[in-house]
Formats: sequence, structure tokens, C-alpha cells
Amino acid sequence: MAKRDFYEILGVAKNAAEDEIKKAYRKLAMKYHPDRNPDSKTSEEKFKEAKEAYEILSDAQKRDAYDRYGHAGVDPNMGGGGGGGGAGFADAFGDIFGDIFGGGRSRSGGPQVYRGADLRYNLEISLEQAANGFDTTIRVPSWDECDTCHGSGAKPGTQPVTCSTCGGHGQVRMQQGLFSIQQTCPKCHGTGKMIPDPCPSCSGVGRIKRNKTLEVKIPAGIDDGMRIRSSGNGEPGVNGGPPGDLYVEIHIKQHPVFQREGDDLHCEMPISFVKAALGGDIEVPTLSGKASFTIPEGTQSGKTFRLRSKGVKGVRSGYAGDLFCHVVIETPVKLTDKQKELLRNFEQLTVEGGAKHNPQSKTWMDKVKKFFE
Repeated sequence: MAKRDFYEILGVAKNAAEDEIKKAYRKLAMKYHPDRNPDSKTSEEKFKEAKEAYEILSDAQKRDAYDRYGHAGVDPNMGGGGGGGGAGFADAFGDIFGDIFGGGRSRSGGPQVYRGADLRYNLEISLEQAANGFDTTIRVPSWDECDTCHGSGAKPGTQPVTCSTCGGHGQVRMQQGLFSIQQTCPKCHGTGKMIPDPCPSCSGVGRIKRNKTLEVKIPAGIDDGMRIRSSGNGEPGVNGGPPGDLYVEIHIKQHPVFQREGDDLHCEMPISFVKAALGGDIEVPTLSGKASFTIPEGTQSGKTFRLRSKGVKGVRSGYAGDLFCHVVIETPVKLTDKQKELLRNFEQLTVEGGAKHNPQSKTWMDKVKKFFE
């Protein structure tokens, strides 16, 4: 059976560029690969046909012979074209599996380039600082170019050499039958270079670790757990890759008076039972100073008073939250004999006055009696 034209098999024109031929082959190889079509003889034949066409057309010398003399020019049994070609097939096929598994070499054919890792810095601040915002400085570890070798990693007077294992690519290819998988070179760890005489100052790393000082702006209203991103201040990249970022994570200290919930603040407000019974003006602290309001006569423990806009104005809020004051009636302690006598007289008078003085106690006792009936 006469062989089909190789250009026809790949579906490209005779003046097609190398990248176009490679792209056409990869598309057919993905479509007809035996692993994807295990029970199809037709797919297997088409795969072999595309493989043969690519092996010829991807080699400049073989392609020229094929263009001049057709199949006879590349048939080894007829003295045309010779070995090789396998490397071109492996390159294209390795790229296919690089796409599938996320591996592969860099586009330039050199060592792989990696972005540096992100770093986290925990910053503890007060509630007042979080509410008002402020500028601060922090010290974080960083890597700077070695002053001795100027970043080469080699001892002064020497130079790094090309890695003999990967030929400077930083990647090695493992070939098993039709499968070709790339991985980082185990000898140079992806750099493509070897350092026979390491720099004594940095031990061949090319960088030394130092602390650097950064200015950080804490925005007003920031809350616990929020992060501030400092672009480019993470760990440096590998093989010229971009650096990572630094994330400053905010942790707010426990406040002696207030508890924060979102943009609102809460506090407990102890008052005497006399103040609760008679009512009157009371003064409470806020983050911006003091505020006063009037509590009504007969205020009970647990009553909550709301002071609008006395909370925190959040980072994304258009207005401040509220302050919630929770009343806690304090029972007096360490009373004198005279105070005790006055309280006993007061208790006697309230009992004689009936339930109107203690409506909650009366209601509760009625419920208890009903429960036992």
C-alpha cells in the first residue's frame, strides 16, 4: 500500500513552519494515542502514521530529502536519510505530557524559573490602634546579594560551570517507551549550573540572610485576623523568578473594657442598686473620650443601652458602629452595722408595699406555685 503524503497526514502546507508542524502533530498524538483508544486499531495506525510523519518533517535534513525525493529520499532501505529523529519525537511527545501533568521545561529551554514563597508576619496591636490606624515599622528576614561573590555563588576568581547532567537546562527527561517525563535535575536542582569552588561567605548560595526594616501603614478600622499585603517582600525567586509577597496578619490585644464584634463595641457597666432604683445620669468611656446618658428609674440588671456611632468605623464601612452598654447591678459588700440596719428597714418597707415594688419576683413566685399545683 502506497504511503500517504506526510504533509497531508499532519494537515499542514508544504511551507509550514516548524512550530506549526509540531502543533499539528501534538494535536493528532493526543487524539489517537493508544492509551486513550485502547481497543481501536484504526487509532493505533493513525498514531503511528502521525509519528512517522513528524519524525521526518521535524528534522530539517530529512525534510529537505523528503521534499526533493519523496518517500524514497527518507527510506533507510533505499539509502536515503538516516538515524536520529527520535529526539525530535521525544521533544514533542514530552511536551504533550508536560501539558497533561504540569511539568516541562521553561519556554526558553533554560532552567526553570520559580516565584519566591510568600511570608507571614504576625503583628499584635491595641484596639485603639486598630480603630484609629497608624504607621509602624517591622523587621523581617530577607536575602541580599552576597558582597563577596556578587551573587554568583562561586569563590572569587572562579566561575560556575554548566551542569554536566542536564546540559544547563535545569531539567532531565526520563524516557520509558512512548512516555517522556521531565523533572528537575537532581544534581544542580534546576539551576543549570554547578559551583566547583563555593564562595566561603555564602557557601555557594549567592545570597546572605539579613533583616530589613519595612514601613507598614495600618488602616483605620482594621479587624482581628485581617492581612495587609506588602508586594515583593517575600522570599526571592529561583533562577531569576519574581519574589513572593509579605502578608502582615493583624492580631488585636484583649481590651480591659471593650469587646469588639465587627464594627460594634460591647462593655459591662456596673451600677449600684440605688442608682438602678432611682435612675440618673451616668458616664461611660468610649474610644474617642467619654459619653453620658440617663438611665431610667427601676433599671434592671442585664438591661442594654445603645450609644449610636460610638463603635468602630470599619475598613470597608461608611459609618461607625455602635457601643452597647450592658448594665450589671452590683451588690454592696462589707457593710457596716448601720448600713445593714438601714437595708433591713428598707426590705421591711418594700414587703409591706406589696408586689408593686418587686414585680419580677411576684411573677416568678406565681409561676413556681402554678408549677407545683
